[in-house]
Amino acid sequence: MAEITAALVKELRERTGQGMMDCKKALTAAGGDIEKAIDDMRAAGAIKAAKKAGNIAAEGSIAVKVADDGKSAVIIEVNSQTDFLALQEDFKAFVAQSVEKAFAAGYSDAAPLIADMEPAREALVAKCGENVNIRRLTRTEGDVVGAYLHGHRIGVLVTLKGGDSELAREIAMHVAASNPQFVTPDQVSEEAVAKEKEIFLALNADKIAGKPENIVENMIKGRISKFLAEASLVEQPFVKDPEVKVGALAKKAGAEVVSFVRFEVGEGIEKAEVDFAAEVAAQVAASKQ
Repeated sequence: MAEITAALVKELRERTGQGMMDCKKALTAAGGDIEKAIDDMRAAGAIKAAKKAGNIAAEGSIAVKVADDGKSAVIIEVNSQTDFLALQEDFKAFVAQSVEKAFAAGYSDAAPLIADMEPAREALVAKCGENVNIRRLTRTEGDVVGAYLHGHRIGVLVTLKGGDSELAREIAMHVAASNPQFVTPDQVSEEAVAKEKEIFLALNADKIAGKPENIVENMIKGRISKFLAEASLVEQPFVKDPEVKVGALAKKAGAEVVSFVRFEVGEGIEKAEVDFAAEVAAQVAASKQ
């Protein structure tokens, strides 16, 4: 058995990010063989990561990477259980490594990235004690691609035909703030229109009661027109200059908005609701048994 020196423990700590005592225990169990200790710690980390996999991860970060020529980009969402972890350097490094890998490999789907990053993910989970997941990835290509990140929680990619990257970034900033659902009104689905009509009728039942059918139809048409404008990017007033619509802004610059992708951390994830009062009461009751 090799001597377990302070220098050996320090080296293992630097290579694994684990605590001093954990490193000393691993080295002792491995007979002083640092490579075996690393393998054993990784195996233990994989087990811990598997146990954490059932925990809901609805916080995290959005990351984007745009090509130097501004013609392609990738956006990803990586989730953690707490926003606290999302602000830590280890998590940030994992996110940065993930988006760089996705971009370099040309991935357009999260599945291969998840497979590539699994060893690093397991190591991070073992170190931080939280579940971490790469949730989604989208790659976009076009004439001009721009990106905007609002902190670490909202990210947007915008693709233009014509224009330049600065215009694309300005429109991406607008998308981050206004959250449009479609690029143009003609992209709005019949289902979305029907749902909006249903909501309008339900909310205005008292106002339309007893009114002639043609009046009610005009009221519905007015609401649908407003909905199409609110939901469509090109019809929205530009956040930096509400006097001009986004579509007109692009047209003035000789451009046309082709598409956009907007990711917001945790959207669509059902978060577990914790009743802390009930949890404390249960712990008190258990302690009395």
